[in-house]
Amino acid sequence: MRRCLIVTGGSMDISFAKDFLQNRQYDRVVAVDAGLEALKHLHIRPNEVVGDFDTVDPAILREYQEEAGIHFEIHRPEKDETDTELALLTAARSGCEAADILGALGGRMDHAVGNIQLMYQFFKQGMDVCIYDSRNKMYLLGGRKVFRRSELYGTYISFLPMTETVEGLTLKGFKYPLNRKTIHLGTSLCISNELSHEEGILELESGVVLCVEAHD
Repeated sequence: MRRCLIVTGGSMDISFAKDFLQNRQYDRVVAVDAGLEALKHLHIRPNEVVGDFDTVDPAILREYQEEAGIHFEIHRPEKDETDTELALLTAARSGCEAADILGALGGRMDHAVGNIQLMYQFFKQGMDVCIYDSRNKMYLLGGRKVFRRSELYGTYISFLPMTETVEGLTLKGFKYPLNRKTIHLGTSLCISNELSHEEGILELESGVVLCVEAHD
């Protein structure tokens, strides 16, 4: 599976990003606007740089534009897509089937919520998209998944509907189990669950949920 790293222009803990990326490898790296500055601190060279470049330091932008082999996709500020959506489209065009996004949650809340909702568009297209920050791992699920305590990003696991209705939600091996429960968009029923065993199982009959693995 070809995997892409996307670094956006939201606020980011660089020390966290260094630790997160230490043992991970990616086929493509895409910088989104001011995300180029974060990549400079991380000493990572992007394959593509996407955006309208209204927030990146002009000196850093010029520095990378002088390097050979980096593709720049420059857009006008007045456009229908956000820079993060353009980066995900770039990743999809390059054949990536998975993308990890850093810097998508810090900063303006409208961008943070928009980035979360973007996952649904690409989930429907078959792309595995995860958003990370120092406390959270966020991704979408449909069908069935096994959770293992040793692999969790944090203690807490929350499930939020991303479709109007989620039917047949079953949770086994969790502190708060469910059996074929129907939930609707807007509920807080499945927030802050935890594993009660070393493994837990989620099953869905229909619909899509946002999964958030988190710690304090």
